[in-house]
Amino acid sequence: MFSFASFRRVVRASAIYDVLMTGAFFTPWSLLLLRDQLSVLNVRLGGAPLPLFEPFHLLVGCLLGSVVLVWSALRMVDPQPRFGRYDAAARYLFSLWMGWALLVTGEPVMWLFIVPELAWGLAQSLPLRDPA
Repeated sequence: MFSFASFRRVVRASAIYDVLMTGAFFTPWSLLLLRDQLSVLNVRLGGAPLPLFEPFHLLVGCLLGSVVLVWSALRMVDPQPRFGRYDAAARYLFSLWMGWALLVTGEPVMWLFIVPELAWGLAQSLPLRDPA
């Protein structure tokens, strides 16, 4: 159970995490560099090299990165509890689709995304202490 002030810190921290994790999704060039690094990491974890990205993949990735960065900026500037609740719902949806990708591909690098998504979702789902 969080106090209001503690919960705001969690919402802001999750936004900062998102900027750090998805900042590379902001441009096609940085996303290609990230894909290369994730591919190497996936191979080191026992998976296969990640597929090459075509322009359409880059577009979808950059759209995701743009939305996440704007959403993160809002939560950093104004970390309202209701934004944290919405963010938790989004993280559960992201985790669902990441879990699906893990089941379909078996690529171990997915765990590096699923675990933090679920953890931030859980943290932003916990109850707030009654201020009274």
